[in-house]
Amino acid sequence: MATLDLIGSSPKFRALRQDIEMVAPVDCGVLVQGETGTGKEVIARAIHEASPRRNNRFVALNCAAIPGALLESELFGHEKGAFTGAVAQAMGRFQSADRGTLFLDEIGDLPLELQPKLLRALQEKEIERLGGGRTVQVDVRVIAATNQNLAQMVDERKFRADLYYRLNVFPMTLPPLRERGEDIPLLIEHFVQKFAQRQGKAIEQIPDEVMDALKRYDWPGNIRELQNIIERGVIMTTGPVLSRLTTQHMRMDVVAAPVNVPASGKTLAESQRAHIMATLRETNWRVGGPRGAAAQLGLARTTLIARMQRLGISCGAAQTDFPAMEAALSS
Repeated sequence: MATLDLIGSSPKFRALRQDIEMVAPVDCGVLVQGETGTGKEVIARAIHEASPRRNNRFVALNCAAIPGALLESELFGHEKGAFTGAVAQAMGRFQSADRGTLFLDEIGDLPLELQPKLLRALQEKEIERLGGGRTVQVDVRVIAATNQNLAQMVDERKFRADLYYRLNVFPMTLPPLRERGEDIPLLIEHFVQKFAQRQGKAIEQIPDEVMDALKRYDWPGNIRELQNIIERGVIMTTGPVLSRLTTQHMRMDVVAAPVNVPASGKTLAESQRAHIMATLRETNWRVGGPRGAAAQLGLARTTLIARMQRLGISCGAAQTDFPAMEAALSS
């Protein structure tokens, strides 16, 4: 099996690798669930690389990143003249992934009106381009991923039950990094060497105090946040020892105690709230953009906004309308 960035030796990680080895040869749907930043696409790629489809394409599509009006065309393609600007026939992701694997990330954001078309493609193994009347046969394995509770969305009629059951043949839940404490040093060393090589540097040592702080940190953004912090640390390093400034953007209120024992008696939610608040203040309450809080935390902008709403974070005591806050933050 291709190792990719599958780094770890903890019991939960070993169980995850066993699941990959078990499901990869079986041509069935897989639903990968887990918090943002836990590496869902990496797991999907590992399944593809260990499957009989490995010599064909792995195609990824983030359902939350494309406006609903364009998503059907992205998935199934379109005919010339199907809509304004469609000057030529275009092939969708299903056709691009023919005989390979299609990874649909953020599947919970797939509009309800598109869900029957996706279900038909999965059941009948055929698609119809937007604006066309001819069906096209496709042989695609679909791996879907989400950080949402799809079962709850089904109960709330926000996601079709038949599509959910079709996707959820083999469910996999990725553990958050805070539950993989044994793997953190291995991941740190892996990313230090990866980014050092990419930047043409030779980093031979990680200071004990830096390693200790990284091991104790809560990692609300999971592996993606770890990767971002290590990359930034490598950029700041000028010699053979990883810069002690690597941890400067990490808040001590979520570094000061082991993950399972929140600092100063704080709950995990309280620690996360304090961490996000501090990052927002540092970025002038800007969520999006390369210098926004989402980028600093290693989270998608929409994920950070949802987490802020869940933790009751607003723009101030007078700001209680969260949609208005979201609009203000995105400006």
